[in-house]
Amino acid sequence: MGIAFGVFGTIFVQIIGAAGGSSLSNPSPAVTILSAIVFDVGFVLAALYFAVVRAHGHPADFGFRPVALKLAVGAIVIAALSYYTATAIWAALFNLHGSDKLPSDFGVDRSTFALIGTAAFVCVIAPMAEEFFFRGFLFGALRRMRIKVAGREIGVWVAAVVTGILFGLAHTGSASPQYLVPLGFLGFVLCIIRWRTGSLYPCMALHSINNSLALGVNQVSWNAGEVFALMAGSLIVIGAITLPLSARVPALRWGG
Repeated sequence: MGIAFGVFGTIFVQIIGAAGGSSLSNPSPAVTILSAIVFDVGFVLAALYFAVVRAHGHPADFGFRPVALKLAVGAIVIAALSYYTATAIWAALFNLHGSDKLPSDFGVDRSTFALIGTAAFVCVIAPMAEEFFFRGFLFGALRRMRIKVAGREIGVWVAAVVTGILFGLAHTGSASPQYLVPLGFLGFVLCIIRWRTGSLYPCMALHSINNSLALGVNQVSWNAGEVFALMAGSLIVIGAITLPLSARVPALRWGG
């Protein structure tokens, strides 16, 4: 359902764009950005349908729970070090050089509007939508599986691996193929954060920070101050949009 919503929504946006003068074979940056947003929103709508409309889910069920700052920062730092170390080793082993395709497709080097739209999607919308679907909904559902090996419950780990693989595959069109494995590992690490902190907020924060670094450093070659401003601004916007969802919800402890 998520794919169907995303595909048909994207087609609709491109048709509207074509009516306004955009090319179907080479759409304008505005149409490309809106198509990406609509595609991500399609997965969110599908998750909301199954988890809220049919199962009466609550925001807390998706991980919209407050978390202690110290715990969140610690989880983000450990996860980031694990991911960037694994990515560096992977890149060194296979002598890889590549980056995301989306920023260039969005026309970040063609106009200020395209750069602002790209930053909004890559650093704010995508982290919120993807974390809601993959860690909040998909992992949240899969980790209920009861799988025992040698008397030990491993359902959570299986759920994290499956979610990580699907997360990596979901970036097939935007990332270089050789980096799908590290992205899958990032998806796995984000699941562990969601599990051990009981909150989706550290996941969205790390996702946004990673995307801000990738965009600011690899794509537009900003200086440290500009990249930090992008990170901070993105986190503030994400917090303003999502923190109200955790109102009056008790915080979970480590491992909740």
